[in-house]
Amino acid sequence: MAKPVNVAIIGGGMAGLTAASSLAERGIKTTLFEAGSQLGGRARSVAVEFNGQVVQLDNGQHILLGAYHETLKLLEKVGVREDQAFMRLPLMLDVKAPNGKQAFKYAAPSFLPYPLDQLIGFLSCNGLTLGERLSVVKFMLRLKKSEYRLSSDKLLKHYLESQQQSPQIIKLLWEPLCLSALNTPIHSASSKVFLNVLRDAFSGGKSNSDLLLPKVDLSQALSQPIARYIQARQGQTLINHRVKSIQQAENGYIVETKKGGFEFSHVIIATSTARFKNIVTELPKLQAVAETTEAYEYQPIVTVYLQYPSDATLSKPMLGLTDTTSQWVFDRGILCSQRGLMAVVISAKGKHQHLDHQTLALNVAQELQDAFPVLKKPLWHQVIAEKRATFSCNVNLSRPANSTLYPNLLIAGDYTYADYPATIEGAVRSGVSAANLIINT
Repeated sequence: MAKPVNVAIIGGGMAGLTAASSLAERGIKTTLFEAGSQLGGRARSVAVEFNGQVVQLDNGQHILLGAYHETLKLLEKVGVREDQAFMRLPLMLDVKAPNGKQAFKYAAPSFLPYPLDQLIGFLSCNGLTLGERLSVVKFMLRLKKSEYRLSSDKLLKHYLESQQQSPQIIKLLWEPLCLSALNTPIHSASSKVFLNVLRDAFSGGKSNSDLLLPKVDLSQALSQPIARYIQARQGQTLINHRVKSIQQAENGYIVETKKGGFEFSHVIIATSTARFKNIVTELPKLQAVAETTEAYEYQPIVTVYLQYPSDATLSKPMLGLTDTTSQWVFDRGILCSQRGLMAVVISAKGKHQHLDHQTLALNVAQELQDAFPVLKKPLWHQVIAEKRATFSCNVNLSRPANSTLYPNLLIAGDYTYADYPATIEGAVRSGVSAANLIINT
């Protein structure tokens, strides 16, 4: 390959960082521009001060799957030791009712080989009748036979109903998985994309369905080691460098910032969809892409942090709740040694959006106390709300490719990886793909 003179990457989220690390690995001169003061995009930590102490909270409680092979490969490359940064657990869904009694539980027996472990896990799960458990097993066998493929996309709720999945199965199993994986309500979610996630998690080996829960804050686990890797290979990561526009030049492109214009032979636009339109005003051939992405719907994610006395703990690092505003609660004392700190995740749109942060935190604290009597009154709380956390992964959503109508100008971001929802893995795969289009020319 004739190496390009230099590459600009606009956006320091996971897609941009991945693309930059792939290029830097090959010795290609790379400059990454990030408008904010931190790298990592939505996967970053936030410093919050309480009573004179600084506490590191994550912008949202992220989970990786064992099937996130590109993400795990990237982290290994940049020197992140999985056992130090993540707690790997076999997939277990333990969901409590508001009164604290078990509403649903799925756990694949670890002593059984794959895929027998999954089969027995579904057949023995609590909260469903025998007939419902058999219905789930038959459905999963049909999916494996079809390789998790559909001839046409469908609303996930309608598709599940057509597959004889009862309202109780949908409520306790498929809806929580849909919200966790797609951050999209089940009545508008894409069946095709959901099945892609199921395929990766439930086929190819036992470890693919493992949960990887961060043991350190997200900046330590993701963006900081990737940035160090880039910089060690002569790449630049420039924070607080907002790009105003991109213009074609004789030998490539001019990237305009407050600090002047910089010329590059190649550009990868790895911004959020919300920023995309603003920086391509000088590139008319990208207006169709801008209009497509501008029309996306978005879904929020709210994380409610509740600090209890240091001896407060749950039975497991991750537990679910049903018939409540709270969906998943993570014990960060078990995970991150932040003793007594609980992180409650609320995905997608709902009635909670109309509550102010104080009221929401109090409601969530009451739900936790009802379900887990060991959790009394919290000492403090912090609500982190991402109103546009992810694009809504709707049926037949039009999504752009990495390539554009301009030579040597590419797009990266989770929304360009059409097989996946808005996840870290989707962003990483997109960043790898965009970088490879430069590397392989």
